[in-house]
Amino acid sequence: MAKGFLKRTAGDYVFETVNFVLMIFLLVVTLYPILNTVVYSFNDGLDAMRSPLYLWPRVFTWGNYQKILGQETIYRAAFVSVARTIVSTVFGVLFTAMLAYTLSRKEYMFRRSITFIFVFTMYVNAGLIPTYFLMRGLGLVNNFMIYIWPLLIHPFHLIVVRTYMKSIPESLVESARIDGSSEYRIFAQIMFPLCKPVIATIALFIAVWAWNSWYDTFIYAPGAQHLSTLQYELKKLITTANPSAGSSVAILTQPERITPRSLKATITVVTALPIVLVYPFLQRYFVAGLNVGSVKG
Repeated sequence: MAKGFLKRTAGDYVFETVNFVLMIFLLVVTLYPILNTVVYSFNDGLDAMRSPLYLWPRVFTWGNYQKILGQETIYRAAFVSVARTIVSTVFGVLFTAMLAYTLSRKEYMFRRSITFIFVFTMYVNAGLIPTYFLMRGLGLVNNFMIYIWPLLIHPFHLIVVRTYMKSIPESLVESARIDGSSEYRIFAQIMFPLCKPVIATIALFIAVWAWNSWYDTFIYAPGAQHLSTLQYELKKLITTANPSAGSSVAILTQPERITPRSLKATITVVTALPIVLVYPFLQRYFVAGLNVGSVKG
């Protein structure tokens, strides 16, 4: 009976073959746009305008990267982006985890009211103009803290972490209390270490958002060069290179043979590379935290 149960049928082979072909197709569809962008970033801009590129640069050049990395403001802006990403991630994770722990405690009588307030903000927004006046009234315009305080605790991250903490056996917390541990010690030595998967998940979310964001610089600190981020500087570079919407033939400088399309591809690679390098180290935590934190209730 065991042999008959393990016997493979023709339908099994057909399913595995179709599944393999489908996975290969999805892999190609996913990776090809990324590879094609990298190819355009390493190819001569004028040559790329003559005919499309596919999987390999036709006229290899470092000119696109030299143009971007040769900008005087890039390195200061990169430092601001790195500082913003690190500070936002550290404080965002810490404050989110602390509040999530509080809201996961059944004995806290205001947990439902506070949770409702946070969830309500996910559906109702005051709008850009009232938000700008609020930020100005708080003294955050042209201030580095504009990158930190407004989204220090995101409602979605809070709900995910709180849900994960509620799935941890209550007996661990009760045992710690019997031993005389304070709530701070329970949070720091029991709950926070057990939440590594979901913490890594929201840390990646916060870091990606902080690294890629440029619109808040455009709204709240457009004239403060010392607060300009890498993405905002690159956005200005694209606008300068391609002032007319939809144009694909403008050339920045003839000797460098750079076009807006090659410039955009290079900027995409430069901005995405740090996240691509960090993600493999957080992948196993990311998958576990996202699945458990969003499914368990």
